[in-house]
Amino acid sequence: MDNTLKSSELVLAPNGSLYHINMTGENLADDIFLVGDPNRVDMFKVLFDSIEFESQNREIHALTGTYKNHRFTVLSTGMGCDNIDIVVTELDAAANIDLCSRTVKPTHRALNMVRIGTSGSLHSEIPTGSLVASAYAIGLDGLLNYYRHDDSQLEEEMTQGFIRHMKLPDRMARPYCVKGSGKLLDKVGSFTIQGITATAPGFYAPQGRHIRIAPTLPDLNENLAAFEWDGLKVTNLEMETSAIYGLSRIMGHNALTVCLIIANRADGTFLNDYHSLMHDAIVKMLDCLSV
Repeated sequence: MDNTLKSSELVLAPNGSLYHINMTGENLADDIFLVGDPNRVDMFKVLFDSIEFESQNREIHALTGTYKNHRFTVLSTGMGCDNIDIVVTELDAAANIDLCSRTVKPTHRALNMVRIGTSGSLHSEIPTGSLVASAYAIGLDGLLNYYRHDDSQLEEEMTQGFIRHMKLPDRMARPYCVKGSGKLLDKVGSFTIQGITATAPGFYAPQGRHIRIAPTLPDLNENLAAFEWDGLKVTNLEMETSAIYGLSRIMGHNALTVCLIIANRADGTFLNDYHSLMHDAIVKMLDCLSV
């Protein structure tokens, strides 16, 4: 049986790297930071002691270097679970596919993927400027439904509880729940609020915003905020974490998200200038993951 991946399935750039991320396994560190904004990669760049690799393709800015003698890769993903599908799949391919022979490597390489992003809080007691770590993710995006997986790889009991709680219309994608990496979560426990992160497939109506077209679920945020599991509340709402957690879990990687809260949906506040807070968060994350 020929196990060679077709050119149309494993798409490579002319230089032999992965088509979108422009990386190979040699360029990739085991510890990876994922950020949405390509410009945020430069915040890491000025902190690194040395740079060994850098590339830019569309919204994907990739950088590999060292911080306190620890090797890291930083990669911008752009916004949304559709971009995460591309980035995480290609990171896994860089680690676990022989790009020359187009075959799966015999030994699995597990990656640690940590998203540092921004998010909106669903509770007034979690103000802007807080750092929230996602112990669990709830996917409203439907992405994992396109991938074959065993229910034991995700949190099926939590998913069933969430479906009963939300009473979502049948037209909506089936939600899924995924637990983040406990090992990575332990590293950030001293400076973060831990909770459940809900991931939406958009920024406006999928997050309960009403501009000109009324949302299908006008009470979405209130219902999300009222859900609890494992002693944790749904603390925040964003657009990437469930896809990172779900794909990482079924591919055999470790994942964690830490978000800086820049909007509080409960009291209607928004933090316009958060550059210095994001810088401080990045330094804390680099320090705790480099030991």
